[in-house]
Amino acid sequence: MAKLADPLRGVVGEKAAKRLATLGPGLRTVGDLLSYYPRRYETRGELTDLAGLRDGEHVTVQAMIASVSTRPMRNRRGSIFEAVVTDGRGQLTLTFFGKGRQDWRERRLAPGQHGLFSGQISSFRGKRQLSHPTYELIESGPAGSERAVEFATELIPIYPASKDIASWQIADAVRLALAAVELDGDPLPAEIRDRYGLYGYARALNAIHRPEDEQDKNRAVRRLKWDEAFMLQVVLAQRRRVSTEYVAQPRPPTGGGLLTAFDGELPFELTAGQRQAGDTIAADLARDHPMHRLLQGEVGSGKTIVALRAMLQVVDAAGQAALLAPTEVLAQQHHRSISQMLGPLAMAGLLGGAEQATRVALLTGSQGSAARRRALLEAASGEAGIVIGTHALLEEHVQFADLGMIVIDEQHRFGVEQREALRGKAADGRPHVLVMTATPIPRTVAMTVFGDLEVTELRELPAGRSPIATHVVPAAEKPHYLDRTWERVTEEVAHGRQAYVVCPRIGGEADAGPAGPGGDTAPAAGPAGRSAAWPDRDDGLGIADDGGFDFGEGERGDDEAGLPRRASLAVTEVAAELQQGPLADLTVAVLHGRLPPDEKDKVMLAFADGQIDVLVTTTVVEVGVDVPNATMMVIMDADRFGVSQLHQLRGRVGRGGQPGLCLLVTEAPAGQARERLDAVAATQDGFALSRLDLEQRREGDVLGAAQAGRRSSLKLLTLLRDEELIGEARQEAEELVGADPSLAGQPALAAAITALLDAERAEYLEKA
Repeated sequence: MAKLADPLRGVVGEKAAKRLATLGPGLRTVGDLLSYYPRRYETRGELTDLAGLRDGEHVTVQAMIASVSTRPMRNRRGSIFEAVVTDGRGQLTLTFFGKGRQDWRERRLAPGQHGLFSGQISSFRGKRQLSHPTYELIESGPAGSERAVEFATELIPIYPASKDIASWQIADAVRLALAAVELDGDPLPAEIRDRYGLYGYARALNAIHRPEDEQDKNRAVRRLKWDEAFMLQVVLAQRRRVSTEYVAQPRPPTGGGLLTAFDGELPFELTAGQRQAGDTIAADLARDHPMHRLLQGEVGSGKTIVALRAMLQVVDAAGQAALLAPTEVLAQQHHRSISQMLGPLAMAGLLGGAEQATRVALLTGSQGSAARRRALLEAASGEAGIVIGTHALLEEHVQFADLGMIVIDEQHRFGVEQREALRGKAADGRPHVLVMTATPIPRTVAMTVFGDLEVTELRELPAGRSPIATHVVPAAEKPHYLDRTWERVTEEVAHGRQAYVVCPRIGGEADAGPAGPGGDTAPAAGPAGRSAAWPDRDDGLGIADDGGFDFGEGERGDDEAGLPRRASLAVTEVAAELQQGPLADLTVAVLHGRLPPDEKDKVMLAFADGQIDVLVTTTVVEVGVDVPNATMMVIMDADRFGVSQLHQLRGRVGRGGQPGLCLLVTEAPAGQARERLDAVAATQDGFALSRLDLEQRREGDVLGAAQAGRRSSLKLLTLLRDEELIGEARQEAEELVGADPSLAGQPALAAAITALLDAERAEYLEKA
């Protein structure tokens, strides 16, 4: 007998164990193999009359062995064993090839034996045959007929296989493991199994690998989904219980401070959603338990004003707030807009500053030394109540007098390690945390489905915001649509408005990469049909400006037919072609992360001031850039971007009184990439798009840092289809952990969770 933790070699043998270790994450224990579930199931098919067989058919026949013969192969060592079977109406030859003599097969498949034979029909020298069929010998008479029906309708598991090991070999190994395994109890408590009518663990394992029928398989899947959901919910419930012991400095509202003064000077009315979100966050900040809340709001829904009001509450309570932005352009934009909104309230110690004023500091990686020293001093002394920055805020020498709150803009741009580094700058290590996003990454959606992240939603757009029309431009199929795109940009500028053109990469010498097929530079059609350089990497993939990383977004390397795609379009080449071609009469400028900081700032200010008609840019404008007069955006090679990026990018237009227009230009053929673009064009609901992203990319590892399904701890559970089951599992987990926090009364469950939580995931949970 074997335990789940035992090595496979003791059950399946050394040779098979080595092959199994090459599958998936590496199957090394009995438990690994038994949790390697079939991808699908097949049946052998209905019993077929021998007289009606056709080449290529997968058939199961019931017949009697009429004769057998063995002969040597002609051109190499080995033998061919043939058995002719008949059902009284027709004949069929069964052919088996062997390296040596096959006397044992001749004894087993003796004339007069009845059997069931399954395989694919082929012809050889005018005779129908089955090569190496699956077979089972049966009794003649009624008992044999009954077994024949069972054999034909049995579900055959098909496993994810590899070049080293076939599905049927995996099935053989599973059969050995099922026969040998000895389970130490059931990880799912008996009362829960009874309440929901679930199989026991042993029966579920047998039924998922060797189901009696479809219903048996479905019940096994449901039970094992419960295992995944319940164990995750128990882990999360234990973590929530421990986190209630963490203490944070309460930052309750105080009358007559910065927040009161700011609200009194607001030139517009807050939406009902903004007021409600503000009240919820204010209540969180007043508690002695650290807030960890996601502010999820549509592009343009006013998340920044909600976050600013929360930061002012913290400053009023003698604390500081840090706003972490993913790019330098966005950090500068936040600094400008927040300073302008606060006015005299941000001018402490300066002429014209309000009595209760604070300071707003900016810290980025490219600042001059004098500005950097001043910002560091203001943060460390507490003079700056609000500190805005990029990854530069995470550096070891950056200190705060009393960091009480962290606001993270676009949380998908920052890893857990980066967020933990900033959180560690608080005196007690437990500041209040607010993360903001318009389209959560799949893992964040997963965490909200599992109930492990407090969420506040902003669905209402502020007054004056205009709708954004989005359309797909299939440039390869309809080139005249692309011509019309540039005409439409010209018309927009003629009406006194401005436009963005977004490209996946920067371009230029430093961008040049490997040659295309055959050693030549790969052709890449630009907006006017000319070629662009073969890319090394995209600005939006791996290199976000100021060092950010865009998880799972950006360019995919192959098209959906598996062929290498042409180079993605670049800012420098597209801008040059537009200036020399369809937009020759307009003022065109470029913006990307490789420009010097002062030049980036100069370009953005000129665009905001209306001096530039068309801004050709990378994804540096993806979040936070606010130019109300910009009403149109053209996204080149739109299929190279992820759903979240596309939704964020189009949110840069329609921010004034005029309606926005976003055109998604693509050469992608029909397929998943086009479906993604069609989905973005069909809705402005970022919540719906985040769920689409989850369907297509999976949820990542809920208990670890892996995203986009690269190492998911969920094998059967599908978040969007199993939300009800997940909710039930959470309720059961909360009750169990409330009564038995250490799982002392549930040893099988405790052992299963220990196996699930490796050291890396345990450390991740502690930080997350």
